[in-house]
Amino acid sequence: MPTEPVARFQIELTRFVAADGAALPPLPDFATDEKLLATLYRAMVFVRAFDAKAVALQRTGRLGTYASSLGQEAVGTGAASAMRPEDVLLPSFRDQAAMLGRGVTPLEMLLYWGGDERGSDFAGPRQDFPISVPVASHIPHAAGVALAFKLRHEKRVALCIFGDGATSKGDFYEALNMAGVWQLPLVMLINNNQWAISVPRSTQSAAQTLAQKAIAAGIPGEQVDGNDVIAVRDRVGKALDKARTGGGPTLIEALTYRLGDHTTSDDARRYRDDATVSPHWHEEPIARLRQFMLAQGAWSREREEAALADAATAVDSAMEEYLATPKRPAASMFDHLFATLPPGQASQRTELGDA
Repeated sequence: MPTEPVARFQIELTRFVAADGAALPPLPDFATDEKLLATLYRAMVFVRAFDAKAVALQRTGRLGTYASSLGQEAVGTGAASAMRPEDVLLPSFRDQAAMLGRGVTPLEMLLYWGGDERGSDFAGPRQDFPISVPVASHIPHAAGVALAFKLRHEKRVALCIFGDGATSKGDFYEALNMAGVWQLPLVMLINNNQWAISVPRSTQSAAQTLAQKAIAAGIPGEQVDGNDVIAVRDRVGKALDKARTGGGPTLIEALTYRLGDHTTSDDARRYRDDATVSPHWHEEPIARLRQFMLAQGAWSREREEAALADAATAVDSAMEEYLATPKRPAASMFDHLFATLPPGQASQRTELGDA
């Protein structure tokens, strides 16, 4: 029986800055904006300093379990810089770069990871969602947010960030299907750091790319170099613009690498050795952007030292404010569970009293 192809698909990868910092033209227009590049660089430097301090606080018993974004700073930084204030971010547990970029304060981040729900009461982006620790459960929420925008005829977009492991969950596929069927103003950003805790990307899926999972839902899928903050900002920005003007959703797979442990409760040395990780230090985003800016004459040793000093000062200030914040009573854990506490929780609340 004669056959003929009925559909063809292609997944494209975008990269503007090579691992050594070399430019790969044609560059987007904003790549010549020295002020913007410095802002992106300083943001990533701050996130790395913040992560290091948060890990140190956890190791000394002053913070709960924490997930560092070491080596992945460009994903959240680039994405947040492309968003508009009226958009809504739905982050996972490793998206402090995006949250800080959206205006969540370092103190709020520390309070949250210290077990204080006041950390989720953002003073800045009031409609951004709180951190989602359960894997993939926030992706259907993002589809719901985007549906609300569409029904209200609002030119707003929901941006949902999640890890490669989340693409193996049913929540992801259900939300992806909803987004495609209803053509929602939704950008789904995969932070593919190659590890779902101890499970490598190679054993998570037989798909050649994670981006191609969009094809089954009838929406565009693409890859971006997640260690190239210029590429991330460009591709996420274009996807946001498309969604905002009625063009529907996009799935973007940002390729990066988790240089540290999954969280502070993990020891990655149990399932991967230094020889596996070491090559990826040559691809990390901060050194890459620094080399790019130096080559463009847009950076200097003096500016580098100032950026590092400013980040250290700001992080130390946030830590001191966090440690000086009076602790809430244990009973406050019930305050935001239900409008009216069910009998079981109410009796527990009573037992605690003012504790």
